[in-house]
Amino acid sequence: MAIAAEAKFHVLAVDDSVIDRKLIERLLRNSSYQVTTVDSGSKALEFLGLHDERDEIEVNMVITDYCMPGMTGYDLLKKIKETSPLKDIPVVIMSSENVPSRISRCLEEGAEEFFLKPMQLSDVERLAPHMMKGKPTEEPPPPAPVAGGAQHPQSSCSDSPAIAVATAHSHGSSGNKRKAASDGVPPESSLSPERTRPRFTVTA
Repeated sequence: MAIAAEAKFHVLAVDDSVIDRKLIERLLRNSSYQVTTVDSGSKALEFLGLHDERDEIEVNMVITDYCMPGMTGYDLLKKIKETSPLKDIPVVIMSSENVPSRISRCLEEGAEEFFLKPMQLSDVERLAPHMMKGKPTEEPPPPAPVAGGAQHPQSSCSDSPAIAVATAHSHGSSGNKRKAASDGVPPESSLSPERTRPRFTVTA
């Protein structure tokens, strides 16, 4: 089911508004996403492990507000995309203002989507395809062994067993003919026609 697949995804939501953070968290959790919320871009980078030596926590998407004090959502987007360990994480920008130049700039910088606040359920449904980009690809399991032992494919260049057997019988037959001739026994093809001629009964 789709919900089971989405449960694997971890979203980091960044917004300085408590109300918007709670709304985003509720929508994502209701769709079975794992959610972590922070109130600033600097705290988001700390959570991602950029400002310390610890290993970064696996995050499949960052959703951030555009207008925040200190580091804006656009600045956070640029910082993520220019950092090698983080650049593959999909980033979605949100804003309460519909400014075309702002939207274009974020999309050109690498944002996957630009949503108008408040976030809605229809917006959440558009996230999963983008999160697949930030999810490592799992290697397929090795093929199961064939029952009854491994079967080796026969090369198209080698003779088949049937042809080999037929060849052996052919050689054996010609050898038998030569042996019969050397023993003074005529081969079947040299027998008198009288022996193979059909018999006719004459009636008066």
